[in-house]
Amino acid sequence: MPQDTGIYTCVAINDHGTASSSASIKVQGIPAAPARPVAQEASSTAVIVHWLPPASSGNCAVSSYTVEYRQEDSLVWQQSAVVTTGDMCVKIEELIPGGHYQFRVSASNPWGVSPPSEPSNMVTLPSGNSYDGTGIQWKDNFESTFTEISEIGRGRFAVVKKCLNKASKKEVAVKCINKKLQKKEQVAHEADILRHVQHPQLLQLCDTYESPTSFMLVLELLEDGRLLDYLVAHDELMEEKVAFYVRDTLAALNHLHTCKVAHLDLKPENILVNLHVPVPCVKLIDFGDAVQVSGHRYVHLLLGNPEFAAPELIQGTPVSLSTDVWSVAVLAYVMLSGVSPFLDESLEETCVNICKLDFCFPDDYFCGVSQAARDFIGSALQEDPRKRPGAASCLQHPWVSGHGGEYSKTPLDTVRLASFIERRRQLNDVRPVTNIKGLMTSSMGHTL
Repeated sequence: MPQDTGIYTCVAINDHGTASSSASIKVQGIPAAPARPVAQEASSTAVIVHWLPPASSGNCAVSSYTVEYRQEDSLVWQQSAVVTTGDMCVKIEELIPGGHYQFRVSASNPWGVSPPSEPSNMVTLPSGNSYDGTGIQWKDNFESTFTEISEIGRGRFAVVKKCLNKASKKEVAVKCINKKLQKKEQVAHEADILRHVQHPQLLQLCDTYESPTSFMLVLELLEDGRLLDYLVAHDELMEEKVAFYVRDTLAALNHLHTCKVAHLDLKPENILVNLHVPVPCVKLIDFGDAVQVSGHRYVHLLLGNPEFAAPELIQGTPVSLSTDVWSVAVLAYVMLSGVSPFLDESLEETCVNICKLDFCFPDDYFCGVSQAARDFIGSALQEDPRKRPGAASCLQHPWVSGHGGEYSKTPLDTVRLASFIERRRQLNDVRPVTNIKGLMTSSMGHTL
């Protein structure tokens, strides 16, 4: 059995002494069942199913997942898809409008197939076509469906509230966007992005509502808090743990980029941790700035603090998927050192530092950090987006993957990181970052 894996020692004893020999034995077997999948209707004939890997792979890599479904009035499970392990999400199509469906998942490796997971939630597909042009159905009965519990937080255009579904008794987060601050097509764009990129490590959209004054996005409730708060509150922080969460963030980002979507607002406040899984994992939230990157050139308006923003966001040049990779590198720098690489006394000076790549690895902050970690950060902090590695390439970096190098055994300074977190809590700046080109001209002697 896989649980019998370990180090076995044989000891021989006689009157003259003892002798021993040890061997490490890895016992392989079939995987455990995957976690219970989550299913969500994507249209009147399609459902998106996503899941987390099994707690045990049987000491052998999982090669594929099999997704099955059954209708409410049937006891028979039917195979609907076989998914390779590059992703743990699949869209099941050609279902019956108005039908009721459940899904389950099993994992396979060379030794066999796991038991099936617990069945997913029952999904009821809409029977009509009351969708807008983006495929979003706006319901008008929010107040009769939900009860407000408390306010969670406020953003640039929205208030997020904790609410209770009166029928299911399930608690959710509801993002309420004032119609005076954002147009319907902008909110629908965010909702459509969330439906398009379904993944266990990305915020899940549950439903959409509209009232005379607001648009409401009903979202899964994530109450375990932000990743950085978790890191400073639990045990000592080691470089290996930072690398793990950088890898986890990149894995979520890689799925997003596979869907040709750039997040464009990756920062500590938008990276949460999910503790309700066997291994804590990252959850990316707030897709209000996200955009589908295709052949067209898209210039994104940067609002607020630029600490985690790539040069192209500041300079007003076209963004790309690698814009997010820059932000992950800045996040890695912060987690390892507790300080921000480009921060200066003013917003404008910070922007200049970013565009000039004015950063270093001071010994006071990085004396206990490996060279491999510095190499990863340096490889991603390239001014030219075309020279930055993609998320998939970053996942292959020795420091990120854990192959080819030792992590430093020196505990990281969480006091500085706690101070960084506290400073970020005080930020409430939503000004557009503009006129940076003129500032750069005076600073560098030429226009970017």
